[in-house]
Amino acid sequence: MTTFDDREQAFEAKYAHDAEMQFKAEARRNKLTGLWAADLMGKTGDEAEAYAKTVVLADFEEAGHEDVVRKVAADLGDKSSPETIRTKMDELMQVAKAQLMQELK
Repeated sequence: MTTFDDREQAFEAKYAHDAEMQFKAEARRNKLTGLWAADLMGKTGDEAEAYAKTVVLADFEEAGHEDVVRKVAADLGDKSSPETIRTKMDELMQVAKAQLMQELK
């Protein structure tokens, strides 16, 4: 193999790893968003966990995170706005990434 082939394989492996980590971070963020919303709805324990799973699954409806925002906004009703949900999701993305990095150590 040539050095060029080695570099190409390394870049492909890094791209695959980065894509996997982004997917895991988004799924973790969605779970955390679901737990946050469940708390606002007064759900706890297994009920909150089950609701969080429905939020994670909602992200598979379309590309991007607006499907999650719509679901959570509809479920929360007047307890939160789509803008507040988006802001919370941004905050929770940082938490999700930090948690994943902590798990990798």
